[in-house]
Amino acid sequence: MRVLGIETSCDETGVAVFDSDRGLLAHCLHSQVAMHAEYGGVVPELASRDHIRKALPLIRRVLQEAARPVESIDGVAYTAGPGLLGALLVGGCVARSLAFAWGVPAVGVHHMEAHLLAPMLEPERPVFPFVALLVSGGHTQLVLVEGIGAYRILGESLDDAAGEAFDKVAKMLGLGYPGGPQLAALAADGAPGRFAFPRPMTNRPGLDFSFSGLKTAAANALRGLQQADGGIAPQCKADIARGFQQAVIDTLVIKCRRALESTGLTQLVLAGGVSANRELRERLRDEAQARGWQVFYPRAEFCTDNGAMVAFAGCQRLLAGQHDDLAVRAQARWPIDTLEPVA
Repeated sequence: MRVLGIETSCDETGVAVFDSDRGLLAHCLHSQVAMHAEYGGVVPELASRDHIRKALPLIRRVLQEAARPVESIDGVAYTAGPGLLGALLVGGCVARSLAFAWGVPAVGVHHMEAHLLAPMLEPERPVFPFVALLVSGGHTQLVLVEGIGAYRILGESLDDAAGEAFDKVAKMLGLGYPGGPQLAALAADGAPGRFAFPRPMTNRPGLDFSFSGLKTAAANALRGLQQADGGIAPQCKADIARGFQQAVIDTLVIKCRRALESTGLTQLVLAGGVSANRELRERLRDEAQARGWQVFYPRAEFCTDNGAMVAFAGCQRLLAGQHDDLAVRAQARWPIDTLEPVA
């Protein structure tokens, strides 16, 4: 089965063609980062309008790069949620219209399920069951994955997601948008150990997360260092970034260790935008080597939002006979543990 995938959940327009026999045939991505940087964050209306401008040209391009005619497409998959409602509607309307015109089925894909399955695009893949850490700007969850669509939430953030906390602290430090990658780059120049921020909720049982207190600790450290002229020395900012990032990573690693120990599993999937963080990958790799685990994650270009993961996830559901009716699905909120399992 050959599936066209369309991703428009937030600030990136992604399109891909996935073949169930031959794998990923082509993919392309347009990022809106430069447009939103002027405003310090995503402006939903601007995001939706840019998806409208970019969707069809990207679809034409990816079909050309895949060297496959329209007639060879067997189904269309699109991100139906969670995400920005207007952005989701753009992708959904384009996908549903193309599927109707081409006479093929369409299926709405859960954005975080697509992230969770993104490592399946790599040569080395996890085998069910496994534990997944989904960590992004909007989600921080530990999930027991028994099969496609068979998910049980083991723990999740009670307030800010890890990626959201990264972005907010980056803004406090005067960094641009997107804040997470810029904070990670600044942290590389920081002195280790100068700031001992808390590792929230690691001194009690359970697998839930909370990053709002850690964000407040970073804000208090910044206020304490503020100079008479209101400025903060660049090295102090780097030291705070280093301490903050280390606290987040330590917390994530501790919770992953607990999740694997409590389930008795030895495979961990790392997915979502924050999974591109090099320090987090290295820490989990070292932990895996020491404890006999296996860690799987997608290549860097598939950590952030992309069409390839949507095409793959949609293909699995279409192969199982699942598809939508003519209505366009768009859900700003959509718990992952409510999905229908794939047999």
